[in-house]
Amino acid sequence: MADDTKVSAEIRTTFGKGAARRIRAAKKIPAVIYGHGTEPQHITLPGHQTALILRKANQVLELDIEGTPALALVKDVQKDPVLQIIEHIDLIVVRKGEKVQVEVPVHLEGESYPGTIATQDTNTVLLEVEATNIPESVVVSIEGFEDGTLVHAKDISLPAGAVLITDEETVIVGITFPAASVDDEPAEGEGQAESTTPAPDAE
Repeated sequence: MADDTKVSAEIRTTFGKGAARRIRAAKKIPAVIYGHGTEPQHITLPGHQTALILRKANQVLELDIEGTPALALVKDVQKDPVLQIIEHIDLIVVRKGEKVQVEVPVHLEGESYPGTIATQDTNTVLLEVEATNIPESVVVSIEGFEDGTLVHAKDISLPAGAVLITDEETVIVGITFPAASVDDEPAEGEGQAESTTPAPDAE
């Protein structure tokens, strides 16, 4: 595993909103780690380092909990809706070689046929992968794709060892020509040649 996911954690013995505020004031993040039949363990993580790691989805942390090593998958991150400060993290114990199901972002690459637009209908796919080898994303190339092209989940090229759990018929992206807007349509009578024939004299 990468050295930047090695994190020293401390066992937490105080609980409640007041204790959590004090932890965050000390530039740390309250967290809980559970799984594999173990009792939930409450810990604190270094705030700045953890926030940097969480820039990427589905991170597995190599924890040192006061001398006890543990691998943990980031399951849930709770943030303040206004300040976007991390308030709490849920972690799940994982083992090397163990497979987990995770939502992986889908990134589009390339340009579709000139004049068309690509509409991404699905932003993530559910994959089963090794816990210690989770891809940051899967890439879908739309280079040169023409109007009417649909890319389904089954068309995605997956990393070695990954298994698609999302329904394989799920539409990931569709290529279309933009619909003509009302403003583009000629107004009634617009473009018609004006008659130069004089009106007949009234009798």
